[in-house]
Amino acid sequence: MTHRFDLVPREPQQPQTVRRQPTFLRGVLSGILFFLVLAVFGLGLSLIGYAVIAGDLPAPGDLQNRASSFQSTRIYDRDGTLLNETFDPSTGRRTVVPLARMAPELVQATIATEDANFYRHRGVDPVALVRALYYAVLERDLVSGGSTIPQQLVKLVFLSPEQTIRRKINEAILSSEISRRYSKDQILEIYLNELYYGNFAYGIDAAAETYFNRDVSELTLAQAALLAGLPQLPAYYDPYTHPDRAKARQGVVLGLMVEQGAVSTAEADAAWAEPLVYQPLEFDLAAPHFTLYVRQQLEELLGPEALYQTGLEVYTSLDSALQDQAQRIVTEQVALLAERNASNGALVAIRPDTGEILALVGSADFDNVEIDGQVNMALAPRQPGSSIKPFAYLAAFEQPDKPAAARWMPGTLVADITHAFPDGVNPPYVPVNYDGKEHGLVTVRTALGSSYNIPAVRALEEAGLPAFLELTQRLGITTLTRPDYGLSLALGGGEVPLLELTGAYGVLANGGVYVPPVTIREIRNSAGEILCQLGTDRPCLPTANQLVMNPVDAFLLTDVLRDNEARQPAFGPNSVLRLARPAAVKTGTTNDFRDNLTVGYTPHIVTGVWVGNADNSPMRDISGVSGAGPIWNQFMTTALV
Repeated sequence: MTHRFDLVPREPQQPQTVRRQPTFLRGVLSGILFFLVLAVFGLGLSLIGYAVIAGDLPAPGDLQNRASSFQSTRIYDRDGTLLNETFDPSTGRRTVVPLARMAPELVQATIATEDANFYRHRGVDPVALVRALYYAVLERDLVSGGSTIPQQLVKLVFLSPEQTIRRKINEAILSSEISRRYSKDQILEIYLNELYYGNFAYGIDAAAETYFNRDVSELTLAQAALLAGLPQLPAYYDPYTHPDRAKARQGVVLGLMVEQGAVSTAEADAAWAEPLVYQPLEFDLAAPHFTLYVRQQLEELLGPEALYQTGLEVYTSLDSALQDQAQRIVTEQVALLAERNASNGALVAIRPDTGEILALVGSADFDNVEIDGQVNMALAPRQPGSSIKPFAYLAAFEQPDKPAAARWMPGTLVADITHAFPDGVNPPYVPVNYDGKEHGLVTVRTALGSSYNIPAVRALEEAGLPAFLELTQRLGITTLTRPDYGLSLALGGGEVPLLELTGAYGVLANGGVYVPPVTIREIRNSAGEILCQLGTDRPCLPTANQLVMNPVDAFLLTDVLRDNEARQPAFGPNSVLRLARPAAVKTGTTNDFRDNLTVGYTPHIVTGVWVGNADNSPMRDISGVSGAGPIWNQFMTTALV
C-alpha cells in the first residue's frame, strides 16, 4: 500500500485521487478514534458497573469468617415427627485441617475433577464451562463441573442457591475478587474444608474419617479418587447405598487424573483394582433407608447447596407407626430363616391412589455390616420370579390389534403341557412348572392363581415381547432395557427394583391409573413459606395421574389375584396369602433360590416384600410363600386393622 501511495504525485492527470486521499485517511482515523472512545467508554461503564455490583456484595475478605456456617435441613414423617436433621459441624463432623496436611493425591483428584485450570485462571474459566456443557448435552454425563473452585466456594459461603442471571453475575464478580485477594492454596484449603461429602461429613477430614477411618494425610490414591467424586451429588454416589455408582464415579475421577497428567495409567489401574473397605456408619437415623432415599431425591431436585445450607423443612409420606411395624416384622421373620441361608429382607408399602410411600425397609438390619445392611434392597434391581407373571397375562388381555373375542380373559383355556418355544435368536425355551408336573388344559384364572410356568410363557408368546416391555414401562418399571430378552422374561428373567414392582401392582389396585411413588409431601423454606406441596399445582415430585390400561383389565386381573380357590391347587386353602379380607397377591421365586417375593394389595394399600441375600448368594429351599409370604401377611394384617 505504501508503494502505491508513493506513485500518486507523479500522476498529475489524476488530480481527483490526490484530493480524496486525505479525506479517506481522515475517515479511517476518525472511525478508529470513535471506536477507541467507545471502547474506553464501555470499559469505564463496565468498571463502574463492576464496582457498583461489587460494592453491594459481601466483602470477599470475610471468606474465612463466613465459611462453615449453614442452616440445618429437617426431614419429618407425614405427622411431623422428626426423622433426620443435618449435623452442625461444630459437634465434630467437620474438622478444619491445613492444606499441607492433606494427601497430595486428594488435592490432585479434586482439582482434576472440579477445576482442571485452577492454577491458571483468575476465578472464572470459560473453557471449563464449555467442556461441562459438552459432556452434559452431547455425552449426557456429569463428568466435571463448569464452575471453578472459587465459584463453587462463593456458592457455598456467600450466595443463596437460586438460579438467576443476577446471581451468576454476582458469583463471577465475587470469584474474581476472591482470586485477587487470596492465594490459590488458601482458596483450596477453605474449599476442601467446606465441601459436603455425604453422610454428615463436612470437610475432607470428616470424609476421610467417615468413609475410611483414616486421617486425611493417609488417604491412598484409590480412596482419594473416591472421595473427590462425591461432592457433586453426595447422596447419588453414596458408597453405602449405591456402591456401584460410587465405584463408577471413582473410575471417572481416575480417568480425569490420567488425562491431566496427575497420575500415570499404571497408577490409575492399580488404584482401580484396590479394594475399597468402608468404615461402618455410626449415627442415629430414623427409618434410615427411607430417609437417605429422601435426601437423595432432594439433592437431585434442589442441589446439595439448597439441601444442606438453607434450612429446609421437608415433610414426607412416611407413616412412622407402619414403618416401625414393617422393620420389626422384616427383622424377626428374616432371623427365623437364618438356617436356610437367608439373611436379608426388604419391604415397600404404598398408598395406590396418591403414590405415597407409607413404609420402606431396605434391609433386615441397617447396622449389620455382615449382611450389607446399609445397601437399600428396596431400590436394588433383583429378579422378580413369578411376581412378574400378572403383567404377561395383562399383555395378553390387551392385544389392541385383535378383536375382543380373540383377546385372553380369565376364562381362556391354556395348555399347560411341556413345549419347546421358539425364542428368536435364543435357543428354544422349554419351561417346566415349579412342581415338575403338567396340568393339561387350565383356565388363565387357575394358571395364574397357582403360578404355573408354561401358561405364563404362552401368554408372553401370545402378546409378544415388544408389547410386554411397552406395558411394563407404562406401569413404571424402568429397568427392563436389555435388547436380548427372551420368553424367560415371563418367569422373571429380568431385574426389577422392589419399589418399581410394588408401584406397578399399585396400578392394578388403582383401577389402571399410574401414580409415581412419592416420598415428599411438602417442602418449606426457613421462613416457613411453602415451596411445593403434594396435591397442588406445585408438587415436589412428579405426581401426574395417568390412565395407562383399561380399567376392566385391571379389575379382571385383580379378581384373579384375590381368588383363593384359584390358588388352592398350588398353595392350599389356608396359606399365608389369605387375609381376613379380600386381597390380591402374587409370589415369586427364582430358580436358584436367590430371590423370593410376595406382592399384594387392597384398594387402600399395596405391599411388596423381598427376601434374599444382598451378595446374591442362594438360599436353601425358600419360596415366595415361605420366605416373603409371612412378612407380607403380618404387615398387611397390621396395616389393615
